[in-house]
Formats: sequence, C-alpha cells, structure tokens
Amino acid sequence: MSRDAQGHLLPGRVSPTRRVPVGIPRPEYVGKAGPKPYDGDDIYDASEVERIRTSGRIAAQALEAVGAAIRPGVTTDELDAVGHEFLIRRDAYPSTLGYRGYRKSLCTSINEVICHGIPDDTVLVEGDLINIDITAFHDGMHGDLNATFAVGELSLEAADLVTRTQEALNRGIKAVAPGREINVIGRAIESYAKRFGYGVVRDYTGHGVGRAFHSGLVIPHYDASPDYDTVMEPGMVFTIEPMLTFGTVENPGTAEWDEWPDDWTVVTRDLSLTAQFEHTLVVTERGADILTLP
Repeated sequence: MSRDAQGHLLPGRVSPTRRVPVGIPRPEYVGKAGPKPYDGDDIYDASEVERIRTSGRIAAQALEAVGAAIRPGVTTDELDAVGHEFLIRRDAYPSTLGYRGYRKSLCTSINEVICHGIPDDTVLVEGDLINIDITAFHDGMHGDLNATFAVGELSLEAADLVTRTQEALNRGIKAVAPGREINVIGRAIESYAKRFGYGVVRDYTGHGVGRAFHSGLVIPHYDASPDYDTVMEPGMVFTIEPMLTFGTVENPGTAEWDEWPDDWTVVTRDLSLTAQFEHTLVVTERGADILTLP
C-alpha cells in the first residue's frame, strides 16, 4: 500500500513470496485453489487441544516479535519477514501463505483496513494503527490470533478505539460457557461496542479452527439471535475476533465495507478507523481457555 493526498491507503508493491524449508509440513491447501471441505467437527480431545495450544503459542510469540518491530519508517513487508522467519525457525508453517492464493505469511491491516491487508512497501507513519494477524500450522493444527498496535503516539480517539476493541474481545470470551448458544458471544460484543457508538463488522466473523484453518463454524460478533444457535460444548475450539469501526461525526457507528480489486483487502466504506483483536480458545466446563498466549 501507498497513500493518497489525504493519507488514505492505496495498493503498493508486493515482494516475491517467501520460501519455507521443504522439511516443514504444509497444510493440505498449499498449491491448490482452496482447502478441501472440512468433514470433521469442532470438538477436540485433551491431547488435540494441547497441539492447538502449541501452535497458538508459536503464533502468539511470533505476534510479539512482529509487534516489537513496529515503528515509524518500517514497511509492512519488513514486518512480514519478521513473522515469517520467526515461524519457520520453530518448524511452523505460516497458515496464510498459499491459502486461497494469498502470497504472504501474515496480514497487515492499517487504519481503515478492516482485515486481510497484504504486506507490501507501505511505510508506517506516526499515528497509524496496524493490525497484525498471524496463524501458525504445527503438528497438524492451526493456532490463530491477531492484535492492533499503535505506531508511535495515537490520538485519544484512536487509542480509545484500540483499548475498547480489546475489551470487546474480552467480553466475548467471558460470554463463553458450555450449554450457551454461540450467538451470546456477539450479543456481549455488540452491546459493549454500542456504548461508544462504534460499528461492528458483521460479514467477517470468528470461526472454528484446529485441523482446518476455517472449519465452517461461524462465530458472529453481533447479536445474531435466534440464528447461529449452535450450543457450545466442552472441547469446542474456535476464534473470536471482533472488528469495530469508528465511523464519522456525521455517521458514527457505521460498519459498511468495500473490498479492493486484489480480492483480499477490506476497508471501511467511509475510510474511518477500525481495530481488531483475536484469540483462539477452547470451551471448558467453566468457560473458556485461551490457546493463543505466549
């Protein structure tokens, strides 16, 4: 991405795909147009959960390494290199690399980019928000998380958006409990976001994850009741990853979006700021256990 005269993002130059050593196992979809349909379920036994936790820990540590490299003057392609090298040094495959043709090892979504921003020659500048989304594939399991970082000093409004989006994720996680319907998660997130006039993106959701990068289980971040009434059970693994949008003074709380011609980059239609946080978790008898901690 580059920037126009108003500072809004434009597509930039994307470097060649980074190489992964041949000895690191690939997900089944690499080299194909897309993943094969997932015919398993979203319930995992204790040993499988620990394998997902291992992948999640690697991804979380990679996210920390990328976060430490974020500063004005760095390009998003340089951040991709940090994440890529971290993963392959731990014998993990970057799950995004080769997924439905995606060419990079993580997603870098700046300011008005809601999700799926492609690392390129865009230079970060003071006051930017940037979301880093990383998934690690290791020992047959995916672990997926993301976080939004400040580039230097933020405006108070931008800083509040980041803090509150993280709290929205926390509230979604606290709503997890066996016997509850999936839709209670989005209810908790949306009711919190509305307190500040934020919009909640509806068309990009949390998802089942583990053996498959995306299993087909959908976790809405808004109150979708009575739909999405799957009942949570112990051992169920999925992500929660709310995307909140700032909107404008004239039209606060909007969540409309557009997709760039690259078929990946999703931006707020009004080009207002957006933030996102994500964890992979497993439902337990008591609530939720986060699997993507460093």
